[in-house]
Amino acid sequence: MKRLTVLLISIILILSGCSESADSGQNFSPPPDFQPLNEIVDGRRNIYLIVKNLDSSYWDVMIQGAKDGGDDFDCNVYYSGTYSETEWEAHEQLMDKAAEAGADAILLAPNDSVKLSGKIDEIYGNGIHIVLLDTIANTDSYDICYMTDNLMAGQQAAEEMINLLKKGGVSENESAQIGMQVGAASSQTISERLAGFIQYWSRHAPEKWEIIPDIKCNNGYLDEAIVCAEELLEYPDLRGVFGTNNSSTIGFAKIIKEHGRKDIAVVGFDYSEEMAELINDGEYMASTMLQKQYYMSYTGIETALKLIDGEEAPVKFADMGVVAVNKDTIDQPEVQEALRHN
Repeated sequence: MKRLTVLLISIILILSGCSESADSGQNFSPPPDFQPLNEIVDGRRNIYLIVKNLDSSYWDVMIQGAKDGGDDFDCNVYYSGTYSETEWEAHEQLMDKAAEAGADAILLAPNDSVKLSGKIDEIYGNGIHIVLLDTIANTDSYDICYMTDNLMAGQQAAEEMINLLKKGGVSENESAQIGMQVGAASSQTISERLAGFIQYWSRHAPEKWEIIPDIKCNNGYLDEAIVCAEELLEYPDLRGVFGTNNSSTIGFAKIIKEHGRKDIAVVGFDYSEEMAELINDGEYMASTMLQKQYYMSYTGIETALKLIDGEEAPVKFADMGVVAVNKDTIDQPEVQEALRHN
């Protein structure tokens, strides 16, 4: 219990500092205008999708799911977003623009679970249906949220890390350090993944295997994620790294491959080209938590249309599930089905 308490306090302090750093003096350009995802037909319902990062393979998959949903369920779909997962004010602007354009529903992946709650309350209070994707918000003013159970996913990631290290020959009596980095500290998704990882780790990892308290924060930028990964390589007993989101995981995968560090286990989220290279190589210790973001937006479109027609959401939260992809699981039917849309 003492070990868990110390780790959780460390994470709270790190994330608080990261969040303050991200908010101080931040300047960003206005978000891009909404663009149509499919053929726009007069008389159809209009649904607006807002994502966290327009320059990310993870969000590209979600955008594709919304496009296919628009085609299959006969509605107009527009999309936009930001290029950084910390630009919450740009998300506010986009919600206002969607409302002014006559949105019947908004599909939103909020890049700040707390600061966007007021705007979500306002838009929802004006009668526009809101379906949250990927990340919950600190409000009840939405219809349903399609996402991963991130606490459970974090626990599964910790289990993967322990298994990889043991399979890689790391002794329980050997000192081993685990480096971690996060994207946007203001995301409840990230906080829950970290909490889940630490909960499982504190109960199941050998005493000599320790998480490095210096948790790095890249604010969703890949170039910063690469720098963070390089800095963690300087720790002498580094035997594993954990990326809590796509940019963090890609940063680790790039640096591990560049340095040929087959002695370091990489556990992350989402299935990028960089993680695929490590997993398919077979000599690296690598595993990634594959989410089902395609179905978050695809199902979100279907549900939004039902809401517009007067139906009620069946639940407030829907866990879309996650599968671990590594060299031992990659050929399993469930994994192959999930990879089909990545």
